Amino acid sequence: MFVYSMRAGTLKMFGVICLSLVLLITLIAFVPTLADDSVAANASGEVKEYNYDKIKGSSDVVGFLSQFGWTVNGSVMECREVTIPEEFDKVFAGYNEIQKEQGLDLSKYKKKKVTRYSVEVTNYPEYDGKVIANVLVYRNKVIGGDICSADVSGFVHGFEK
Repeated sequence: MFVYSMRAGTLKMFGVICLSLVLLITLIAFVPTLADDSVAANASGEVKEYNYDKIKGSSDVVGFLSQFGWTVNGSVMECREVTIPEEFDKVFAGYNEIQKEQGLDLSKYKKKKVTRYSVEVTNYPEYDGKVIANVLVYRNKVIGGDICSADVSGFVHGFEK
């Protein structure tokens, strides 16, 4: 049996560790992330680009909704801070399924305080009642939302028409 051992000096070991850290940081910085929040596929499988970033106020929310073809009443009806629950009940789990269908997932934001913007949609097709767009924003990024009617027996769906 042949055993070979090698003693590394302190400077050599320190150099190897520094080189490894530089390589790791470079890989993290330049390798693209697996989840791209700017792409969503609609029901027909057609892929469209949407920008979910840089939402700093109500005017940015209006611009965000216009990407999907929605025209809104010029001002935000409500801007409120809400907390995503730690445990999802049946209703919130169903709401998160709507989010997953549009490429978003609220389970990543459990126990986080987010801002909910509510805006009235004025161009909803073939519906005469009041329609509201809710947009959930965390750290200037849209993390969820819906288009819904104000009626009790109405509808709720994602941002796409």
